[in-house]
Amino acid sequence: MALMQCHFYSEVLGLSTTMTVILPQQTSTQIGMTNHAERGLHKTLYLLHGLSDDDSIWLRRTSIERYVAEMGIAVVMPQVHRSFYTDMEYGGKYWTFISKELPAIARSFFPLSHAREDNFVAGLSMGGYGAFKLALRCPETFAAAASLSGALDMAGLIKANSDLFDHRLVYGDQDITGTDNDLIWLLQELGRSEAPKPKLYQCCGTEDFLYKDNQVFRKACEATSLDFTYEEGPGGHDWGYWDARIQDVLKWLPLKA
Repeated sequence: MALMQCHFYSEVLGLSTTMTVILPQQTSTQIGMTNHAERGLHKTLYLLHGLSDDDSIWLRRTSIERYVAEMGIAVVMPQVHRSFYTDMEYGGKYWTFISKELPAIARSFFPLSHAREDNFVAGLSMGGYGAFKLALRCPETFAAAASLSGALDMAGLIKANSDLFDHRLVYGDQDITGTDNDLIWLLQELGRSEAPKPKLYQCCGTEDFLYKDNQVFRKACEATSLDFTYEEGPGGHDWGYWDARIQDVLKWLPLKA
């Protein structure tokens, strides 16, 4: 595998930022590793970080590079700070960045496939929200999306806790219920539309503080006709849980030969 931290300028954000990228490399003599790479453009997993982290965190806290070595897929891990993958009320336009600019820039730098069936997104906590937001708002772009311990009912969370993180910087004082920032509403809208339907994978530990909120999304998703996989088990909001579950996500991805 090839590992790069890419420093680049974002026109949308008006600043320099980073993404960490893993690219497939075919090798036969590397001790302890079996690496696989197909010819042509690579299938790509966009892997999103949580609220307190950055683009390096998946590499630092899990063995993601080793897990994908035999799969022949690229992994793009962007930096979005505490934006909730949203065009912030008081901050950068991180939704526009993550949904439009980043894929275009990544594909201009690296040999990544444009095809819907070759593009996937996953994330943890805030990144789980971002992953499902991308899949539900851009179903023509992503074939599958996975949320690990995601903050999936943000409208409900904000109503229940007016002091929740710094949500006013992200959403202002608006009620996001029934908007493009409300995953439950997006899920219902996609279910009624003729747009392609991404496969969804959701997991959450039963001791996680977001467990109840995950049940809200789970019930809403089960009321649709989407291809939906749900898993739960013992676990909290921590890297021990996410390191194990990302391996399940990789096995679940609908990779076509």
